[in-house]
Amino acid sequence: MNLVTGATGILGSHVVLALLQNNQPVVACRQKTSNIMQVEKLFAYYTGDAKNLFAKIKWVEVDILDIFSIEEALEGITNVYHCAGFVSFIAADRKKLFAINEQGTKNVVDACLNKNIGALCHVSSVGAIHNLDYTLPLNEGVFWKKSGRESDYAVSKYNAEREVWRGVEEGLNAVIVNPGVILSPGFWHQSSSKLFETNYKGNKFYTEGVTGYVGAPDVANTMIELVSKKLFAGRYIIIEGNYTFKHIFSTIQANFNKPLPSVKAPRWLLNLVRFLSGFTSIFTGRPNGLTKSVINSAFGTQVYSGEKAAAVLSFKYTPVDEIIAFICRQYLADKEKT
Repeated sequence: MNLVTGATGILGSHVVLALLQNNQPVVACRQKTSNIMQVEKLFAYYTGDAKNLFAKIKWVEVDILDIFSIEEALEGITNVYHCAGFVSFIAADRKKLFAINEQGTKNVVDACLNKNIGALCHVSSVGAIHNLDYTLPLNEGVFWKKSGRESDYAVSKYNAEREVWRGVEEGLNAVIVNPGVILSPGFWHQSSSKLFETNYKGNKFYTEGVTGYVGAPDVANTMIELVSKKLFAGRYIIIEGNYTFKHIFSTIQANFNKPLPSVKAPRWLLNLVRFLSGFTSIFTGRPNGLTKSVINSAFGTQVYSGEKAAAVLSFKYTPVDEIIAFICRQYLADKEKT
């Protein structure tokens, strides 16, 4: 039996779908306020059997900060896919980032150890592989080195990995995946999916920053395969490739038949916008989403190597341009329904 934390999120819902399509039973974790119907909607993007698959899910209410609720959910479980996490680059969310990503992962690791769980697959991020002194593509063997430019999110995910490694030393069979930016349909107001809504409205600006990208189904399938092959005590960077923000923005806008971004935004301009947005937020009460971490990411040039994962997988990643085209079609279809 499989348990998936964060099952109503972008990646967790894809893991649930992939397990069900492989005829594996699933216990899915939800919060009291979670909208589980968005999971059925996510299924419908990929299959005409969404309702039947969704009906097979056993839902349990779990508080990731309450180890006792986690242990209760682990009764009868063999494999755990820990997808629960929080993504934010806003300073006001710092406490929540470390609570969910670090303490929440510690609780999951401790619960798995207490319940003698057979396997844990932990979802980290390429952000947890940080070393600005490293000029070659970053790989799984690169050691973390603080630079002052890493985000609180990256630090929280790195600390979470340390909890998993502690679990491994204490006898837990665990594997860590470090996905790049995860591309997914639905969830249009969350995380990376906001890229599609933003670019649908039209965007003239771009930067030459680079990072790794991958489709959500490929991350889910990778996680399941790593567990099935018992490739524990290691971590794997999961990316299809490294792309500039200009390429990603241009590809999305081309699929929406929008003019391509044509103005290269200098760092000083984004810093000016950040200052003005911060000033405006004083009066509106809304947090400033353009933070130092976001700007650093927009101009970051480090790339990642996905060779280790590719060498052990039985499938090839879907090209990012194909993923973007698919997601854009789903976005337009959803727009027509509203």
